[in-house]
Amino acid sequence: MQPDQARFLLNAIYLPNLRNEQRLTKNVIEAIPVDKNDYRPDAVAKSAIELAWHIVATEMRFLEAVAAGAFDFTPKPRPDSVKTSADLSAWYVEHFEPHVDAVTKLSDEQLLKIVDFRGMFQLPAVMYLNFILHHTVHHRGQLSVYLRPMGAKVPSIYGESYDAAEARKAAQQTA
Repeated sequence: MQPDQARFLLNAIYLPNLRNEQRLTKNVIEAIPVDKNDYRPDAVAKSAIELAWHIVATEMRFLEAVAAGAFDFTPKPRPDSVKTSADLSAWYVEHFEPHVDAVTKLSDEQLLKIVDFRGMFQLPAVMYLNFILHHTVHHRGQLSVYLRPMGAKVPSIYGESYDAAEARKAAQQTA
């Protein structure tokens, strides 16, 4: 990979997509009813708040790895201040942009540095931004499936959701 290719991937593809996915993920997290944070569809499944934390903590871990040129696999437990989906959404908003900003300031050499991921992958640092996208989309899909059984509405993600369409129709009828 050449420096201009890494820069193109960063600025034209990965960062715009990360920012868009962050907005969508935040909406799904905010849709978790505050009194249903412990909901889990099965005894072996993560609870809603655990799954939401997994999504955002992994995003931060990968962004930090890209910026640092190496992964730190030290456990990152959810802060004591993050008890509800509302707390997590606020934490996510507070931490996301500074992490992205650090990546925007990387040199070509830093973007191209080969970074090892658990001995399984050795890729240029910039390529791990694509991992974040796939990981987030995968787990956000899982989390969105939790919403209706919790009694929540599914927000629009890649187009209008059934719940958003019903809300729009109801608003048009009362207007």
